[in-house]
Amino acid sequence: MVFTLASFAAVTALVALFSYLKTKGQDETSQEGYFLGGRSLSGIIIFGSLMMTNLSAEQLVGRNGQGYAVGMTAMGWETMVPIALTLMAIFFAPRYFKLGITTIPEFLEDRFDHMTRIIVSAIFLIAYIVTMLPLVLYAGSVAMERIFNVTDLVGNRFMAITIMCVALGVIGGIYAIFGGLAAVATSDSLNGVIFIIGAVILIPILAFVALGDGSLAEGIRTFLTASPEHLNAIRPWNAQAPEIPWPVIVVGCGINHLSYWCTNQSIIQRVLGAKSLKEAQKGTLLTGLVCVFCPLFLVAPGIVQFIRDGGVLTDFDMAYPTLVKDLLPAPLLGFFSAVMFGAILSSFNSVLNSSMTLFTLDILPTISKKERSAADNIKIAKRFGIVLCLLSIIIAPFLVYLPSGISTFLNQMWGYYGVPVLAIVIMGMVNPYVPDFAPKVTIVFHIVCYGLMMQLIPLHFLYFEVAAFVLDLILMAVLAKVKPRSTAYVLQDNAPVDMTPWKYRKPVIALSFVLLAVIYVIFSPLGVGA
Repeated sequence: MVFTLASFAAVTALVALFSYLKTKGQDETSQEGYFLGGRSLSGIIIFGSLMMTNLSAEQLVGRNGQGYAVGMTAMGWETMVPIALTLMAIFFAPRYFKLGITTIPEFLEDRFDHMTRIIVSAIFLIAYIVTMLPLVLYAGSVAMERIFNVTDLVGNRFMAITIMCVALGVIGGIYAIFGGLAAVATSDSLNGVIFIIGAVILIPILAFVALGDGSLAEGIRTFLTASPEHLNAIRPWNAQAPEIPWPVIVVGCGINHLSYWCTNQSIIQRVLGAKSLKEAQKGTLLTGLVCVFCPLFLVAPGIVQFIRDGGVLTDFDMAYPTLVKDLLPAPLLGFFSAVMFGAILSSFNSVLNSSMTLFTLDILPTISKKERSAADNIKIAKRFGIVLCLLSIIIAPFLVYLPSGISTFLNQMWGYYGVPVLAIVIMGMVNPYVPDFAPKVTIVFHIVCYGLMMQLIPLHFLYFEVAAFVLDLILMAVLAKVKPRSTAYVLQDNAPVDMTPWKYRKPVIALSFVLLAVIYVIFSPLGVGA
């Protein structure tokens, strides 16, 4: 335990020192400096921050848990990311930059009205508070509790999870609240390097070696032959979560990813912080390319654990923490706990920073008409961040009672609030005559429609996300015909950065889609699946 704690503390301190030294001269007195890193982020920094915002504990724990339970079908949640990020790079990002916005609701006010901005900001804030922030803390606590045997020390698992939630919430809040986006993105980049060494390289290799009784080649052979049904990503049309039915692998996961990667404030805030459109496209497209390989460390280790223990776990979210604990000696276990810790902080402080941005720039001016300086707004944002930290810490431990697993629950909830916002943003961009009242009607319609489908129809929830999304688009198109906007909306050109596109965007996009097709052939009945 001493070696574990020592190596954990050393790596964590290194990240903190690096972030401090890299950002100590950063302008955090202006809103743009605090919330968007002064629009100074390079493509590599954006790539690292996007990867680490996405690849947190709920991914490592939840996705590998799905791999343990149902196999390679879970990889659809990662491999379909290039579709969304391609559209982000070539369709959404140029329009966001052209407007010079800081938040998605800011665009919605320009396109529709102030009330639409407030409603969408409130939806995202509630979603972040109730689901994303507590889930990140909980998933991280599950892993850290298992690594450090906290339950054995305190004698109660709920209390152990609570202790870890408090620790993670406090430290994550320090980064986001007192450092702003620049500190968040910078720490993400170094954590990304450590993550690659630990989670992407070390754990999969050690897992295959353990599976092969000391032989990497034998471990890979065993992985490919011991449980071929777990290697088949193509599942029947009526499969239930956490499996992904084949008809919605592209369309269903695609819509879910589009809403997450292209309209989710915690993601696009990294893109909007780019120094140019070129850097934004570079960061997003490189992220999409790398996500094709995510199943190798986000799903495969869970399958390895299934082969090793014969599928005896009833709580499959424990598969990955159990595998890590079994594989690593004490010093490396401390290093990996720092990897996990960094991943947790990256997602938590990213969502927290975005929540503070939404409240300060979108909600606060409506609550109070008082004129405030940038310094006053930043001070209020920090206080609001502290409140969010406390709420997340209070809610997170109770997620131990989740019946469906971390990842499934998060994706189901995203269908309620992320998908209608995507529909509204798209129609707001492509149809200049959608009236101002249409988003309010659509949001209410979507929540009711999606909720009824979830309760009444015994199919996978991705079918309902697709159906509700299509109905949202039809509803707004009808409203635009029946009672169109009096004047056509024109997208203003307020671009604050250079709008020259990245010259390598097309080759990277092509490579991503070729690799995507190859990996699905491999993990299908045409390849190694059964």
